Amino acid sequence: MIRKILFAVVLIAVGLFGYTKVMARIGSGEPPQSLPAEQQADAIKVYKGERRMTLLRDGVVIGTYRIALGSNGDGGHKSREGDQKTPEGAYIIDWRNPRSMAHLSLHVSYPNVDDQNAADAKGYSPGGNIMIHGLPNGWGLLAPVHHLWDWTDGCIGVTNAQMREIWSKVPNGTPIVIEP
Repeated sequence: MIRKILFAVVLIAVGLFGYTKVMARIGSGEPPQSLPAEQQADAIKVYKGERRMTLLRDGVVIGTYRIALGSNGDGGHKSREGDQKTPEGAYIIDWRNPRSMAHLSLHVSYPNVDDQNAADAKGYSPGGNIMIHGLPNGWGLLAPVHHLWDWTDGCIGVTNAQMREIWSKVPNGTPIVIEP
């Protein structure tokens, strides 16, 4: 009986792993069109402690989102590769990936010069590839519960519907400030 249960658990785990890999290759379809410039954000603020991200235009909030962070999200500022922390500080959205393993992604320009210098002084890599992204492709059904735990490797996670909205409102070059 235990062998059958173990076999079933292994089979399910392999199936889920395979499903995730296939969905990552398929992608999330075409990204939404950008909104007109007068409807786009000119700043992003992330409040890690509140698990909240806001998009602003001329100082007025034009979008608010519940977020998930790196699995060590309350552990302070990201300082090295693999620490599972979300960085803190001033950065820029510098490029986007419509074909990422998660539903769309916007790249945060971490590490900045200060982050790189601090890591160099300690002799390790600061890490990188920090993104704002949706759920892993194929896992959109987790949207209602995605914010209940920190599940990213240091990124800022939102639902797929939210990511489509964010994608359309945030042009490359938008400053982002991530606060504790």
